[in-house]
Amino acid sequence: MFDMPVKDVMARRAILKAAPGVHIRKAARMMADKNAGAVLVIDHDRLVGICTERDIVFRVVARGLDPAATRVADVMTPDPHVVAPDKPFGYALLVMHERGFRHMPVVQDGKVIGMVSARSAMDPDLEDFVSEAARRRHLTEML
Repeated sequence: MFDMPVKDVMARRAILKAAPGVHIRKAARMMADKNAGAVLVIDHDRLVGICTERDIVFRVVARGLDPAATRVADVMTPDPHVVAPDKPFGYALLVMHERGFRHMPVVQDGKVIGMVSARSAMDPDLEDFVSEAARRRHLTEML
C-alpha cells in the first residue's frame, strides 16, 4: 500500500471546498454532513488553505470564538503542503507525520483533484472506529 501512488489511495468522495469568507459553523456542518475531517479553502480557483476539525477545536472552540461569526480564513492553515497524485502514498504519510498534520490536498497541474489523509492507511472498519473514538474524545475534552 505504501508504494501505491497517492491517486490510488486518495478519497474518492467529492472534495469539500469553501471560500475564505465562509463562517466556521457552515464549514463544520459541511464536514459533518460528509463525515470529512477537512475542508479546502479555495479563492478564485486557487487553493489558499485548509481548515480541519482540529483547527476548529483548537482555534475556535478552545479560544471561545463564535463559530457563526468566525471566518474560515481566520483559522485555516494557509498555503498547505500538497502532494502530486503520482507520488507514493508512503511519501505522503511521511510528510504528514513529520509536519504534524493528517490531511493533504492532492494537486495536479495546479488544480486540486483530491485529498489524502493518514486515515487512508487504515482498513475501513478500523478507520470508522478511530474516527468515532476521536470524536468522542474531543466531545469529552470540550465538556
